[in-house]
Amino acid sequence: MNQALARLAGLPLGTRVVVRYRIPGGSTDALGELAARDALSCTVATRTGEVVVALADVQLAKEVPPPPPRRDRRII
Repeated sequence: MNQALARLAGLPLGTRVVVRYRIPGGSTDALGELAARDALSCTVATRTGEVVVALADVQLAKEVPPPPPRRDRRII
């Protein structure tokens, strides 16, 4: 088990994470809450929907801080 998988296995569901994983032609990231995890995959709930990532494709993973609060719209 690589460090990224060990890190994912130790995080509780609901933790905000970023997971870098392989796709055809390169890699991409999923940023959001860790929604589910099993022996073969993990699910990250992103702003645009749930992303299911095969654990075999995970390259990096870590916990990230909550997003900054939204700023009020500036009126000129």
